[in-house]
Amino acid sequence: MKKILFILIAAFLFGVPINAQTETTTGAKASDTQTKSPEKSKKQTFRSTKEQVMQAQKMLKVTESGKMDKDTKAAVKSFQGENSLRKSGSLNRATLEKMNIVLTDRQKEIPASPTSYAAAPAPDKSSGEKKRGPVFRASKEQIMTAQKMMKEKTMYSGEETGKLDDATREALKKYQEANGVKVTGTLNQMTLEKMGIELTDKQKENTVKPPQM
Repeated sequence: MKKILFILIAAFLFGVPINAQTETTTGAKASDTQTKSPEKSKKQTFRSTKEQVMQAQKMLKVTESGKMDKDTKAAVKSFQGENSLRKSGSLNRATLEKMNIVLTDRQKEIPASPTSYAAAPAPDKSSGEKKRGPVFRASKEQIMTAQKMMKEKTMYSGEETGKLDDATREALKKYQEANGVKVTGTLNQMTLEKMGIELTDKQKENTVKPPQM
């Protein structure tokens, strides 16, 4: 009985380290497998073939050497600038497609880089703004005539100075309100026409046309 018990204890003592070592080794292998499994995808580099370079050289009218020499790169840059492409001087996919040069099957698998295209010009902020038309200005003579007319109608009590002072502006507001003209306090085109005061030639050139019905 004691022998059997001794054998069981010995088997237990020697068995645990072996199992632990086995599990550790297995775990390490699994960990290595997991680490190695997600391989980094290699970035594919787009390269033009010798035949494509020669086709481009023929199109650009430079020496057909099949090599991207200095003259070829300069000609490619010029072509790219004229076709909304970034002037890199390299025969990338976007440039070859623009030249209508057939791509190889391998090249077709590599998408054109967004940096191959020229950046869009910044929007012109000024274009979105409404251009201001010429400013309408009444002449001194017209102001004097208006002051005289408003004085006769007891809307103005000042002197005929030919200046749009505060008193004249207040009088113009009264006149405009009484005659159905937009109240602005300025001697504008509509007010002059309402008063029967003739416009100058310059004012006639910049006259505001009434909206068509």
